[in-house]
Amino acid sequence: MREHGGNLDVAQQRFGGAADDWIDLSTGINRVPYPLVDVEPRQWSALPSRSDLESLHDAARQAYVTKAPIVAMGGAQAAIQLLPHLALKGRARILAPTYNEYAAVLSAAGWDVAEVSDLAALAGADIAVVVNPNNPDGRRHDRRELLALLPRVGRLVIDESFADAVPDLSLAPEAGRAGLLILRSFGKFYGLAGLRLGFAIGSEADIAALAAMAGPWPVSGAAIAIGRRALLDHDWAKATAARLADDCVRLDAIARSQGWTLLGGTLLFRLYQTGDALAAQEKLARAQIWSRVFQQKPGWLRLGLPGSEPEWSRLSAVLSSV
Repeated sequence: MREHGGNLDVAQQRFGGAADDWIDLSTGINRVPYPLVDVEPRQWSALPSRSDLESLHDAARQAYVTKAPIVAMGGAQAAIQLLPHLALKGRARILAPTYNEYAAVLSAAGWDVAEVSDLAALAGADIAVVVNPNNPDGRRHDRRELLALLPRVGRLVIDESFADAVPDLSLAPEAGRAGLLILRSFGKFYGLAGLRLGFAIGSEADIAALAAMAGPWPVSGAAIAIGRRALLDHDWAKATAARLADDCVRLDAIARSQGWTLLGGTLLFRLYQTGDALAAQEKLARAQIWSRVFQQKPGWLRLGLPGSEPEWSRLSAVLSSV
């Protein structure tokens, strides 16, 4: 498996402890998840109906403020796996550094893949990929600049997996245009990554192709019921975005006390220059707090936001110790 956060089994093998002993801050998953709701027995025992799935799509359109065609999938990753098959093999250009699955999946499917460092270098690509806001550095791109790329590429893929807390950044309201494909993750902001739910939003042709490849039951009945309820809870989303903004300020202050420098991040994770990320990771891990490091960037440490007050206290205590 490629390098990712959430690899808690690796932490346990090296530092011991049961899964419940750990605070996993290696991902960008909200640690104060949406409250689980009761799921009707039929959602477990029956195949999802067409009307069930359409009710989820309607809820997603409301949440993402779009009227464009949409399809639910088993997380944004499921859409990434199908991305190479939306067009004949050609040139793929990815704005990097970013989520490492794009280059790997497209390369494995035979695409000519290159990672580039600025938006202008995406021009001429058959598939151009931009993660907005970006993982792991939180870089953001203006909607107008992204839309200006559309006539210069074959297909523009905008991954908005971390955009829920900053809805003004989203291009979902512009979706439906030929060549524009938006990917959304449900599990990160709503803290329910195990539900495996995400969405692709785009033109009629692209969404029909993705839906055909995903098959007749792309997500479970439970994912439909829980996802629909959460996506329509606009008060929870607004309150959560406000809390996350405050929590970022809190985490940045703790990091500064260590002499770490903020490199960027989103409202679900922060990226710090620590000087020696492996040493910082080990210090945290000995207190069973897991973080994310990057092989190619030995000083970079990414931390998700703690959830409960005991988690915040534990993190502060570890980092304040000599």
